[in-house]
Amino acid sequence: MAGLGRAAAPPNLSRRFRIAPLLAFAVAALGAGSALAVPSFAIQTDHPCQSCHVGGFGPQLTPYGREFKLRGYTERATAFNLPVSAMAVASYVRTQKDQASPPANGYSTNDNTALDQVSLFVAGGLGSHLGGFVQTTYDGIGKAWTWDNLDLRATTVTHIKGKEVVLGLGLNNNPGLQDAWNTLPAWGFPYTSSALAPSPSASPLFLGGLAQNTLGVTAYAWVDSAVYVEGGAYGSPSRSALTHLGADPFSPGDIDGLAPYGRVAFQTKVADGTLQVGAFGMRTDIHPGRDRLTGTTDRYQDLGLDGSYQKALDSGDVVSLDARYLHERQTLNATCALAGPAPGCADTRLTDLRAAGSYYWRNKVGATVAVFDTFGPANPALFAANRTFKPDSSGVTLQLDGTPWGEGKSPLGPRFNMRVGVQYTLYSRFNGAGSNYDGAGANASDNNTLRIFTWLAY
Repeated sequence: MAGLGRAAAPPNLSRRFRIAPLLAFAVAALGAGSALAVPSFAIQTDHPCQSCHVGGFGPQLTPYGREFKLRGYTERATAFNLPVSAMAVASYVRTQKDQASPPANGYSTNDNTALDQVSLFVAGGLGSHLGGFVQTTYDGIGKAWTWDNLDLRATTVTHIKGKEVVLGLGLNNNPGLQDAWNTLPAWGFPYTSSALAPSPSASPLFLGGLAQNTLGVTAYAWVDSAVYVEGGAYGSPSRSALTHLGADPFSPGDIDGLAPYGRVAFQTKVADGTLQVGAFGMRTDIHPGRDRLTGTTDRYQDLGLDGSYQKALDSGDVVSLDARYLHERQTLNATCALAGPAPGCADTRLTDLRAAGSYYWRNKVGATVAVFDTFGPANPALFAANRTFKPDSSGVTLQLDGTPWGEGKSPLGPRFNMRVGVQYTLYSRFNGAGSNYDGAGANASDNNTLRIFTWLAY
């Protein structure tokens, strides 16, 4: 990532690492994050944002918000509403020490202010069976438009042995985007971030590596508002299509055939709150950089467990907890063939642990504490820039935010909503170590990041 210091590779390995750009699978290049706030849904349902979202602002869903999503965004209280919305995120970013180089063209090595993104949405339900949203985003850091999140659904409701069953068929462009819980990477905390902040170089492919460069169709059943079962597959649009949509067609590459995806979850009431536990998995074979000369692929096998708990107190306060375990097995035959012989290059793994807890006073002012830990075995062929040759990074993110008009009483009308917040991320390990992680004296704490943000929706 930009701004990370790099040590020289050992002489006997330097030739092999000239194809480092092909290791894009390891880069958490998520831009400004998967932020989502769609006021047109609030107008359609005649419910304020806090009915669907914890703290009165997206994307963290309440139980009601989950039902609205799983039923295809079709609930409607008005005969017609304009199904368009807009969103903007701006932030100030400061790291504990200056970054080694500017994080992007036109920015300095520290103390940067930017319009992170501006998004436009077409979002709403069509009749009682069709609904969804299409998002396009202007990247204020990269200065370019691109297609963003896409979630289109067809649903119906039936009854089997006296139990209500919602059946759905969906099209989306990011595995997990269609999920109704805030535990999978597409909608996990932090719900907004900035590309100006330093990021660890290694992360599982499932943590966003397939976002906006795939298309998938999945079918699901939501049984008695308790059991969720989903299955489907993802493929890669053509290079030309992705280029026209503003996406990078080469990172991480194109999927060989189809990549199967599966998800199960169970939700129930516990102590007047809502408890959810689940599992998910995906297997993806990729030609890195769309290079098929090696005749082989890189294989990623992702398996995970997740859980959440949410409770609304009598005072109007809301407590929520989210956690996820993800293990990724990587068999990088194509990448290692392109790099040249390197013992132990092909087989590796990454484990990613995440947990976040938040408390929202009167469902308006919230405090969140989140911990993260990514780790795996040492691999000199893949992590040559890290002194320890390990991918390990860990830390904690603290956030304080406020949403004054989540109940829909903005002076600018019910469509307008705003969240302001402060984030601080502290790293205990970064790219393999806590101290001197790059062999040039850089410490993990050098990347500690303060971010102050404003998030507007209309």
